[in-house]
Amino acid sequence: MTERTHLASEPVHAATRQLQSIVELLDILWEQARGQTPPPYIPASQLRVMCIVDREDGIRMRDLTQLLGAAPPSVSRLIDRLQAMGFVERGACPGSRREVLLSITPAGHTQLARIRELRDQLLHQALADMPSHQRTALTEGLASLQHTLLGQPALHLAQTGTTPSAGQPGAAAYSA
Repeated sequence: MTERTHLASEPVHAATRQLQSIVELLDILWEQARGQTPPPYIPASQLRVMCIVDREDGIRMRDLTQLLGAAPPSVSRLIDRLQAMGFVERGACPGSRREVLLSITPAGHTQLARIRELRDQLLHQALADMPSHQRTALTEGLASLQHTLLGQPALHLAQTGTTPSAGQPGAAAYSA
């Protein structure tokens, strides 16, 4: 690597380290918010599935499996647990009886709304404590990062036909 290439990549490495640190902090905040909601406790893997199914109402089980990069039996067990709690329901696909469509139930929407409200409160307070010009720069930078991530073939969203809703927190990563 030439010195010029090394110098150009240093800000990228610094930004990567910073984003990794922020993601870890958000994971902790999300876990705390999830733990403050009324029972039942929803593990992170199940919450991630709920968020995806919520954004992609009527998603095919096959597409969810591809999006998660998981084995079909594992995803089926996740859905079984969510269905047993009354948060997700399976439906028949009109075009193919062999395919299953997934939807969030009203109870699932309520549980997600509680968790998201707690998350919003935590983030709102942290952002309110930042100077205005830094919030503006952060907003612009995150929008650019989201746009770039959505253009990455490694994200696999185009293969499943799913696209995150613009403006949804965590839409690019479908994080819970």
